[in-house]
Amino acid sequence: MHKPISTPISAYARRRKQLMRIAGDDAILVLAAAPERIRSRDTHYPYRQDSDFWYLTGFSEPESVLVLVPGRRHGEALLFCRERDPDREAWDGPRLGPEGAVDALGMDDAYPIDDLDEILPGLLEGRSRVYYHFGRDTDFDLKLIGWLNQVRAQVRMGAQPPHEFLELGHLLDELRLFKSKDEIRLMQRAADISVAAHEAVMRAAKPGMHEYALQAEIERVFRLHDAEPAYGSIVGAGANACVLHYRANNAQAKDGDLVLIDAGAEYRGYASDITRTFPVSGRFTREQRALHDLVGAAQAAALAQARPGVPYEAGHAAAVETLTDGLLALGLLKGKLEKNIADGSYKRFYRHKTGHWLGLDVHDVGDYRLDGESRLLEPGMVFTIEPGLYIGADDTSVNAKWRGIGIRIEDDVLITRDGHHVLTEKLARSADEIEALMVRA
Repeated sequence: MHKPISTPISAYARRRKQLMRIAGDDAILVLAAAPERIRSRDTHYPYRQDSDFWYLTGFSEPESVLVLVPGRRHGEALLFCRERDPDREAWDGPRLGPEGAVDALGMDDAYPIDDLDEILPGLLEGRSRVYYHFGRDTDFDLKLIGWLNQVRAQVRMGAQPPHEFLELGHLLDELRLFKSKDEIRLMQRAADISVAAHEAVMRAAKPGMHEYALQAEIERVFRLHDAEPAYGSIVGAGANACVLHYRANNAQAKDGDLVLIDAGAEYRGYASDITRTFPVSGRFTREQRALHDLVGAAQAAALAQARPGVPYEAGHAAAVETLTDGLLALGLLKGKLEKNIADGSYKRFYRHKTGHWLGLDVHDVGDYRLDGESRLLEPGMVFTIEPGLYIGADDTSVNAKWRGIGIRIEDDVLITRDGHHVLTEKLARSADEIEALMVRA
């Protein structure tokens, strides 16, 4: 598709400097790499680096620890990592080693991970505040407590142990919420790959195909472009589309079924997140089109609220109003618009929020509310807009023609200085656009 792109080393160094500036000169920040996870007996899940660790280092190896010591004369950014080991590397692949980490990652210094017990207590001594992700890795929590206790044991010798322990996410989540130009470039690439994958699966879809075959097509395109699934792909045919986190992906898509596919590529750590719902036969029925048009109108209403200075929750409120009004017009709800919204009657058919932050995690970090109020949108924020409607196959309170229809339309949106940019805008969205794309297959 395009030549590979990546984040420059200077960008990681800039993030570390920014984080240390916010933490202050008497702080120390400790961040461990993600542990490897056993899948079965002696086989592991594919390794995926901790998102915060990746954000600050760009280093993908396990058994690593980043220590940031603001204002330290002998170097502020220190990495502890595995040493080179030709025998292990022949089995598991090359390692950077402490010698290579300084130049390759822009660190001030690097040490073998086995030296952590010896060195870290000395780094903690004299610092008043420790920033750390408490409770994320129990084994590492216990190690940190042990190092702190070593410093405390030396108090009578004049040692000064830290006395404040603060959640690292309190600082780091806000930094990660606002995407830089480098990050937006990677997110756009992830979005472009996902768009190509969704186009491919719509063109490949035929009645009689199994959900797993459709999943294979979309993930084939991810891998073809050096990306991988950002999360478990959801492929729900017919009534399976009404299961929000459907995972089985093993049913057959029959003629007349809609297929809901919620799948996004991860590229260089950054996620995309797209949902489209299309008729496996290539043509919507009247009822399917009516509901699809309504979800599309709700998405457009939410998108109109995506601009700086508008509360984040305004998009959800706009989508709920549009969906509820449409459900009343179609006879799926009864009564007054205001009452149906106030008492939550619409939740029978729309059970989730209209989006979430997007970045290194598909459900990315960042507060949605500040001081009890919905936070205002600002340039650099990226989130999804994903309204939907889900009418259970066994919902006897509605006419049979509506039953078993599940629809969601999801796109990835960047807030800009003067409005927004839809990263996934190139993908067919309306019923007409989807049918036209499938006819060209």
